[in-house]
Formats: sequence, C-alpha cells, structure tokens
Amino acid sequence: MTTDNTRKTTTGPGLLLRLSGPLQSWGEHSHYNDRDTARFPTRSGVIGLLAAALGRRRGEPLDDLVRLSLTVRADRPGVVLTDFHTVGGGLPPSGTVTTAEGKKRSGGTGTLVTRRDYLADAAFTVAITGMDNNTQDAETLSRCARALHSPQWPLYLGRRSCPPEGPVLLGLTDDPLRHLISLPLAANAPKSRSRVGVEFLSDQPLDRLPVPAELTTPDSHDASHPSGKVKDDPLTFHTRQRAYRERDLYRRTLLLPATQYAGLGTDHLTRLADYLRDHFDCPEGGLT
Repeated sequence: MTTDNTRKTTTGPGLLLRLSGPLQSWGEHSHYNDRDTARFPTRSGVIGLLAAALGRRRGEPLDDLVRLSLTVRADRPGVVLTDFHTVGGGLPPSGTVTTAEGKKRSGGTGTLVTRRDYLADAAFTVAITGMDNNTQDAETLSRCARALHSPQWPLYLGRRSCPPEGPVLLGLTDDPLRHLISLPLAANAPKSRSRVGVEFLSDQPLDRLPVPAELTTPDSHDASHPSGKVKDDPLTFHTRQRAYRERDLYRRTLLLPATQYAGLGTDHLTRLADYLRDHFDCPEGGLT
C-alpha cells in the first residue's frame, strides 16, 4: 500500500465519472450523532464507490484503489441541507438505542436527536487517474470501468440514502484531464457577462492540468502547492477498524467559457452524450 501522499500522475489512462443527484453526503468529520458533509466528493467516498461496484467487502484490501488519484470539477457546488432525525422515540426500553456499555436507554433518555448534513442539487465531474505507463494501474482502471458499468452492489453518493441520478460512468479515456476541463458543465450559464470561476480539487498538484491560456487570469495561480489538508484517504473500510490518513488538498479555479454550460436535466444529458460520441472512440458509460 502507498505509504505517503505522493501519487505522481500525468495524462495516462483514466476514468471519468458523473456524480449528480438530489442529495449527496461526503462525510469529513462525522462522529456518532453528528454527520457532516464535505463540499466535494472525498477520496474515501469515491474509493468506496469503486469498491462497491467491484463487490469488495469492507475488510478487503484497498491497495490497488488507493494508488489512484482523484481530481474533481465542481459543476454545481450545491447547498448544504441539514436534516434532524430522532431515534428511539415512543419505543419500549428494549427497542431503544443501545449504549456503548451494551445497555438500553430508559425514560427521557431513550430518544436521541441526530443531525445529518447533505449537499442538495450538487453535480460533480470526476477524473480518476493512475501513474503513466503503469500496467497495474491501467488494469485497475479497466476493471473499475467494467464494474461501474455493471456494479455488483448499489452505488451511492457518500451515503446509502443518496443514490446517483443517472449513470455514474462516462468513460475510460487516454486523456482524462483534458476532457475534465472541456466536458459540458451540468449548470446554467452565468447571467452576467463576466465569467464565473469553476473550481477543481485534487490530491495532486493542479499545474498538471492541460489548461488553455484563455481560461486563466494574470493573477491566477497554478495550484502547484496544496491549499490545506484533509483526512479522507482510506486505509481500511472494516466496520470496526475504519482508518484514514491525511493528504494534501489542491484547489484551482478556471474561467470556463459560457458555451460550455449545458444547462440542467435532459439539456445537459443530451450535450454530454453528443460530446462522448464525438470524442470517445469506445464510450464505456450509459449515456450512449
């Protein structure tokens, strides 16, 4: 298993995914009754999605998947929605929540209130890449593409209550980062004439993005240095031994042209299907 945060990638083969749905939830600091969400798909969430497609059980090794790199384009960042749940209310003591000591709550302590955060109306396009000219990574990506096309277990966007809207897999391509920049955006065009920045997030320096000069501004940075750290790199998904390590987070904003905004719903799906037919020799996804 990789022992540091270095996953050197170039423009080798990669998967392109579409993560869109009414609700998403990518836990970042979730703990017991307080379940938060990051504002973007996390490494642990996307690797978990791949593991589900492959039919991996929670205790199985993740060595081949954690070698891969994740770059996210935030088409629609969405808004945070907080939902409150009550658990155990109106039930006899035998039916209430079990405590850490294995006992049952009684009386007024039998009802627990939990807070769960979601991203509502968000859409992301994701590139998953490996190391260039690495046969092992290429085989892993190909295996993941087949699994996403016909997953062993249901796929969800961070939490089981958040199924994806439409197909997840767009395709397996030799130039994933270039397509990540140029794929139609799942958003309406800005109303003002000024271009609005679209954020890219990655576990690798974003100066490797093949960015045309007209998509940047003179004072924009190339994200060759991390903007911070997040603890979302999974070591194991074992139910009783879940463990994650910290990794660097890189952010970069590009000014994508208004013509790239494809709208919502069927308007976006139609533009997306046309793009895949025009640019992919053999699309793997479910849009074509």
